[in-house]
Amino acid sequence: MHKVILLAAEEEHELNPLLPHPIELVLSLVVFGILLFAVKKFVVPAFEKTFAERTSAIEGGLKAAETKQAEADAKLAELEKQLADARHEAARIREEAREQGAAIVAEMREQAQAESNRIVEHGKTQIEAERQQAVTSLRAEVGTLATGLAGRIVGESLDDEARQSRVVERFLAELEADQTSGVN
Repeated sequence: MHKVILLAAEEEHELNPLLPHPIELVLSLVVFGILLFAVKKFVVPAFEKTFAERTSAIEGGLKAAETKQAEADAKLAELEKQLADARHEAARIREEAREQGAAIVAEMREQAQAESNRIVEHGKTQIEAERQQAVTSLRAEVGTLATGLAGRIVGESLDDEARQSRVVERFLAELEADQTSGVN
């Protein structure tokens, strides 16, 4: 039995693998405390400082972005207004050009009509003058021919101007009377 007690005592002194040794437990708590102190003293302030810097940088960036966005929106609104003004100005200029074009076309038509009327009147005057000249020339030639022919038929000379003129006038009057009675 003695042996059993010794074995039981030995077993009590044997460490349970699930329970840590008290010295290791104390030593682990001391090292953990030192590490906790070092992290709180040196690491946490550095992280806090970095987080604060990042936060301020992000907030500053956001504020700058908002400012730039507001400036861009204002510039866009201004450009849209200028574009709208330019479109209105272009429409006004087109309308003005259309009106001027219509006025120019009307003026050119008027000038062309006036020129056409002038040319027609000039042509009529010229035709009338040429007709009068042809009638006069024809009368003289017909008169000469008629006088010569009448002289041959009658057998005597009709060189007398007054007689010749009367014969020609009578002949032309008869011709004109025949033409007007044949036309009606």
